[in-house]
Amino acid sequence: MKRITALLTLFLAMAFASCKSDKNGSENPFFAEWDTPYGVPPFDRIVPAHFLPALERGMSLHDAEIDAITSNNDDATFENVILAYDDSGQMLAQTALIFGMLCEAENTPEMQALQEQVMPLLAAHADKIRLNERLFERVKAVYDQRAALDLDAEQSRLLEKTYREFVRAGALLDAGQKARLKEINGELSLAAVKFGQNILAENNNYALVLASTDLDGIPSNVRDQAREKAEALGEKGKYAFTLHKPSLIPFLTYSQKRELREEIYKAYLNRGNNGDKYDNKQLINDFIRLRTEKAHLLGYPSYAAYVVADEMAGTTDAVYKLLDEIWTPALESAKGELAEMEVLFKKDFPEGEFASWDWWYYAEKVRKQKYELDEEMLRPYFSLENVQGGIFFLANRLYGITFRPVIVPLYHPDAIAYEVLDADESHLGVLYFDYFPRDGKSQGAWCGNYVEQTYRDGKRVAPVVSIVCNFTRPTSNSPALLTLDETETLFHEFGHALHFLFHDVKYRGLTEVEGDFVELPSQLMENWAFEPELLKQYAVNYRSKDAVIPEYLVAKLRRSELFNQGFMTTELIAAALSDMDIHSTTEYAPFDPMEFERQALTEKRGLIPQIEPRYRYPYFSHIFDGGYSAGYYFYTWAEVLDKDVFEAFRESGDLFNKKIADDFRRKILARGGSEDGMTMYRAFRGKDPDKRAMLRSRGLWNEPEPEPADSLGMPIAGEEPK
Repeated sequence: MKRITALLTLFLAMAFASCKSDKNGSENPFFAEWDTPYGVPPFDRIVPAHFLPALERGMSLHDAEIDAITSNNDDATFENVILAYDDSGQMLAQTALIFGMLCEAENTPEMQALQEQVMPLLAAHADKIRLNERLFERVKAVYDQRAALDLDAEQSRLLEKTYREFVRAGALLDAGQKARLKEINGELSLAAVKFGQNILAENNNYALVLASTDLDGIPSNVRDQAREKAEALGEKGKYAFTLHKPSLIPFLTYSQKRELREEIYKAYLNRGNNGDKYDNKQLINDFIRLRTEKAHLLGYPSYAAYVVADEMAGTTDAVYKLLDEIWTPALESAKGELAEMEVLFKKDFPEGEFASWDWWYYAEKVRKQKYELDEEMLRPYFSLENVQGGIFFLANRLYGITFRPVIVPLYHPDAIAYEVLDADESHLGVLYFDYFPRDGKSQGAWCGNYVEQTYRDGKRVAPVVSIVCNFTRPTSNSPALLTLDETETLFHEFGHALHFLFHDVKYRGLTEVEGDFVELPSQLMENWAFEPELLKQYAVNYRSKDAVIPEYLVAKLRRSELFNQGFMTTELIAAALSDMDIHSTTEYAPFDPMEFERQALTEKRGLIPQIEPRYRYPYFSHIFDGGYSAGYYFYTWAEVLDKDVFEAFRESGDLFNKKIADDFRRKILARGGSEDGMTMYRAFRGKDPDKRAMLRSRGLWNEPEPEPADSLGMPIAGEEPK
């Protein structure tokens, strides 16, 4: 998931619906209350020109609300300071939330120009609020008397988080430091916009256009996709492959033309690194220079230390300890996988050197050889319609919720929407799906809100949630048929959606959880994706409609669970390490990001040249414009949690155990950030997380031999297995 709250944190955490427009579109839809079904945004009436006036009015209203808090001569109390602050800025938050979501999903040239204008304004406004000395003085006055206040647990948590938010934003700095911090935040906001726009341009500007004679090995459904893409580009009779994953990965997996695999993969790897107007290397220098200076201003040795101090991990040492523990066995496993593939490679190229663009092609050959299994055998059973149905089935089995298609305003014709009904058929929220790549949409997949769950006048405001993906499109000959990776991705993003939909948080300031906790609900859902009991419910051949995936294919799929795990784990951890390393800079000096990456991964840690990190710096959107700076480790940290949670279901003997699911909903999903993540986790699981389940799932843990017993039958203490 791409975290899209990076530059809008203050506003997105506050979002809720409070606006609307007339039907002829002459009035700005953000200036009145909405009359749309289920309170969804009136996308049919919103145009880019509406955003700047609405954001400006929202900032003005927010200023007035803050002035009311700071000019109040009464003693500072929880109600007139903390609650008043929590309630402030609602129009701005709602408008900024929609703007941020659309900038990811539907980023037209007009929206791009608006981004460059708006993001520094929002950054400056956030600083104006959080660096307001009188406001912080009143927040601190309440915080200092917290022990004497009769606050419940959630109120105490809100007070603590509010105070910490101000401190981490620079409230304790002197006037000169605050002025510099504002400059830094403004520059960072603009750098993030430019970085993302450069990647979008690089993705859209490349196409490998081929003749039919260049398609040896390419399956028919992939050819159909490429033919239709070429036609859209005005290349009738040709076949076009792009840098979007649904096009790139099948080409790397099946094309027998090694020189073409090299060409498209190098184009992918060099996005933002071509020395042209879309080159991101100077922006990366700007990010590290500014973030390091910001960390120093706030009293931290590095930006990584600043970020991690507010997460579950707490310290960079804890992050590195986990990553390093996985890195060595993962790399060794990947080397073993490479050795297997090189045997096949040498048959084709006796004098050649195995390269990174060969990995997918020969990995697929190994899978066929070892497991008699390939993606094309499986794809007919994983139509998008079936996978979505399987997810709905799973959610119903676990939580009793159901999904009903609804007609509501859409921000793009590709989007579809469902009302989500709770077990008692009460309205839980609205869920949009937006599945396919297009110009203007960022790469990858993510889940976010258009309307955040909150309470207004004592009533729950239901969230409006959106899952956005870049999946294989349907063709004239077949529906959208998903790969195993795309299937797992949809389960993942749906887990985020459930987290949003189940939120039942009283205060807006308690919405967000720690970054390294946020991936727990999403990654947990992945564990069910290929369980045989669930596959029987949704993996049905799209041609026959009633041919459930046969048991022999399920058995092959299960046997191949650890296939290529060394590679996948290595490229994941490589990206997390490169993120931590670059943000652990303590003294900035101009540097070459590509040389920094080489030294960090190849020289220091021995990354083999046949594997590239999952993201290289010039297109590492997560950490430069996506909210995961010094946080790409979040996925791995949360994987320890999600695998341990799934163990609870396994241990119960029922993978659809409703009692465990209900506990998980009540104690974690519904609570948002009402408590810290580890406290909520322990309340659910009854113990600390055990990382062995994660290591075992990646093939990095072998159960130790039983310990020898003494004469009384008691185990003899020994060293913990590595």
